[in-house]
Amino acid sequence: QKQLVESGGGFMKPGSSLRLSCAASGFRVEDSAIGWFRQAPGQEREGIACISNNDGPATTYYARFVKGRFTISRDNAKNTVYLQIETLKPDDTAVYYCVREELCSVWGGNYFLDLRPDDVWGQGTQVTVSS
Repeated sequence: QKQLVESGGGFMKPGSSLRLSCAASGFRVEDSAIGWFRQAPGQEREGIACISNNDGPATTYYARFVKGRFTISRDNAKNTVYLQIETLKPDDTAVYYCVREELCSVWGGNYFLDLRPDDVWGQGTQVTVSS
């Protein structure tokens, strides 16, 4: 059974940094496209980043709003994907999810969230940014 478990969220101060983890089981992350998205209260889901499953070095894609503050990476040995967030802002407050996708959806070089029926995502991890 394919499963993803997110962790690493918490209550953070503005300007701080955070690394979220997405541990996979039942499949290999290196064989899959793994994305991160978030959902704030009352808001729609928002795609953040995706790391592809191509052979050789992975290709990463980011949503247009990211502007360098988010970095997605993968540790094949740990079967885990990470999302590093720098300079946290109160607007980053949301539940963060990782998702196993068929492929990274990209338009104009930017990642966008396009969930499909067979996609798998975890329970999410809450990130709250407040002074």
